[in-house]
Amino acid sequence: MKPPSHLKAKGPGRRFWAEVHTQFDVVDPHHLELLGQACGCLDAIKRAQEEIKTAGHYFKDRFGQPKAHPAYAVIKDCRVLFARLLRELRLDIESPRESRPPRLY
Repeated sequence: MKPPSHLKAKGPGRRFWAEVHTQFDVVDPHHLELLGQACGCLDAIKRAQEEIKTAGHYFKDRFGQPKAHPAYAVIKDCRVLFARLLRELRLDIESPRESRPPRLY
């Protein structure tokens, strides 16, 4: 199956797409959409890491206080989303008992 056009040509998203398609049989349209979004997360993480590498880890705000680069928030959010999308795809060899943690009430 051909990867989505929004993935970078030699990016981590396309590599992950190819790897998943060689190991698993992902054919349902909704699973393909989830996989495409997960691969987009990998590309966004890579772009954010490159931005941090170029601009530096910190910058000074208008008061002269050091602040972490905003791309760190992108990395954090995309990692969480990537993990959740993979959980929804259920690519694990063994299915987990529950897909979400139990309620604590």
